[in-house]
Amino acid sequence: MRRRDFITLIGGASLAGQWVAHAQQAGIPVIGYLSGRSEALERPLLSAFRQGLAGTGYVEARNVTIEFQWADGDPERLRPLAEDLVRRRIAVIVAAGGENSIIAAKGATSTIPIVMNSDGDPVRLGLVASLNRPGGNVTGVNNFLGDLLPKQLGLLHELVPKASLLGALFPSGPNTGAAIANIHRTARAIGVRVIDLTTTTDAQIEAAFPTFASYGAGAVLVNASPFFVARLDKLVALAARYALPTMYFRREMVDAGGLISYGSDSADGYRTMGVYAGRILGGEKPADLPVVQPTKFELVVNRKTASALGLDIPPGVLAIVNDVIE
Repeated sequence: MRRRDFITLIGGASLAGQWVAHAQQAGIPVIGYLSGRSEALERPLLSAFRQGLAGTGYVEARNVTIEFQWADGDPERLRPLAEDLVRRRIAVIVAAGGENSIIAAKGATSTIPIVMNSDGDPVRLGLVASLNRPGGNVTGVNNFLGDLLPKQLGLLHELVPKASLLGALFPSGPNTGAAIANIHRTARAIGVRVIDLTTTTDAQIEAAFPTFASYGAGAVLVNASPFFVARLDKLVALAARYALPTMYFRREMVDAGGLISYGSDSADGYRTMGVYAGRILGGEKPADLPVVQPTKFELVVNRKTASALGLDIPPGVLAIVNDVIE
């Protein structure tokens, strides 16, 4: 790191710390927002978070301050960022952008309340005692995206019924083993085979699609991960280059040109995180707030991408789709 960059970084951290201290001295609570993703990727969802927070009576810059920490897709940065928030003695930590953010926050403090946005199983990961009675300092939203894998694979198979071999792309993380077992179980049940690849780098993502193509995979499923969200443009471009119909887990990927996605309503989850952060600021304890699971799911299809791939969207898929991007 260049000396000028280092001075700027230290100066910025110092100013942020001074701002937090000033807010605390003025009696204004401070929320620490920790995300494994970048600000640019998460910005569209922050309005929903602020809306949920405002619904409990807390409005940013009026009676609450939000201190943001972004890991920009680098999980190694999360623990130091979480520890920095703990040193600043913020009132609540909001951990977004995947399990690594939550694990980093939980590892940094056992006392400061944490509001999570979890894609995997928070009970199995030891983040909460149970969904109904979390019991510790963590609560929030559980999207159970791993449980959506059978539905996603089934929809992909319905879209490309002649494909007997499908590719599945996974990140490296605490939920990966269970997700891989889940997708192979589902594949056997619907009579197809799956080749799975686990990626941890951009180079491995770039190598995955030609590998799927070389094995004769007829379509690809991308498993839920902030690592993949941060690389959505790369994934969409690779799927187009190798003409592989690809199922995603977030509608943003279909908005960017991907073929199809099925997952929980992201904005609704962020709104709930805002509500929970506000309720905790109002005196409620995370141990007493049940982990919320989504009730709204979105199936989104990009008709232009389907046409480019020479695919007709089956009537059964069109009948249940929430949004078609022309």
